[in-house]
Amino acid sequence: MTSVVIAAHNEAAVLPRCLHRLLDDAAPGEFEVVVVANGCTDATAELARSIPGVQVLELVEASKSAALNAGDAAATRFPRIYLDADIPLSADEARKLAAATAPTPGGGGLLAAAPSRRLDTTGRPLLVRAYYAVNSRLPAFRDALFGRGAIVLSAAGRARFDQFPDQVADDLFLDSLFEVGEKREVNQVTTLVATPRLTRDLLRRLGRVRAGNTAMRATDTRVRRARRASWLVDVVLPRPWLLPAGVCYAALTIVAGISGRRASQGAWGRDESSRLPAEGAHR
Repeated sequence: MTSVVIAAHNEAAVLPRCLHRLLDDAAPGEFEVVVVANGCTDATAELARSIPGVQVLELVEASKSAALNAGDAAATRFPRIYLDADIPLSADEARKLAAATAPTPGGGGLLAAAPSRRLDTTGRPLLVRAYYAVNSRLPAFRDALFGRGAIVLSAAGRARFDQFPDQVADDLFLDSLFEVGEKREVNQVTTLVATPRLTRDLLRRLGRVRAGNTAMRATDTRVRRARRASWLVDVVLPRPWLLPAGVCYAALTIVAGISGRRASQGAWGRDESSRLPAEGAHR
């Protein structure tokens, strides 16, 4: 009996695909799906209500943290999957994620898990592809919970915190709660993460991520410190052919760091170019 919480802000273009992917092959009542439409000015809530088996809540404020907390308050089951509206996850894949946090016969078991990720850079400009050639190989993503668009928690894992903080980096927050051995990547499930279509969209995304991560680290000492030289030490030096991509990665990161100091916190901020209807499909 698994709950799925989806915080959705103006997701009419992608949410129906996400819900159909999850529910079309599910048994009746197998998943308790809670969609929290927050600050929407499109048909997100109406489209979600049109799909049988979906509970819809509406919030006036556009806030992912508020939406996640409202969804949590309404959800009643564990394991609990927090799913991004642009990440289609099939019923079978949701089952595999949930199973990863099932108690073991001797007691214990994983508290949190996330799928592996694959980055869609099809048709992207050279700088975007260069950035993700390095990013996709960073060791920080190994067995991490962030950057996948889906995270599952057991009841014991959810008990690690009270509410989602009013911060952008909700996945980094969850990742910080668990030690190695309490969380892992589920290799049997892979989400296809759409990358920005343009370099300027990438810079905006990186700026928001950097600002959110910085704010999270300033208020929570459990959040892992960023290894600024990891792109060079762990990725480029063992693979010298990636040096040109590494130079691009470093330059984009520096520019994004500057813009990230001006990014706002708390409110939704995202790359609309990667949320076109054809993007984010699961493969």
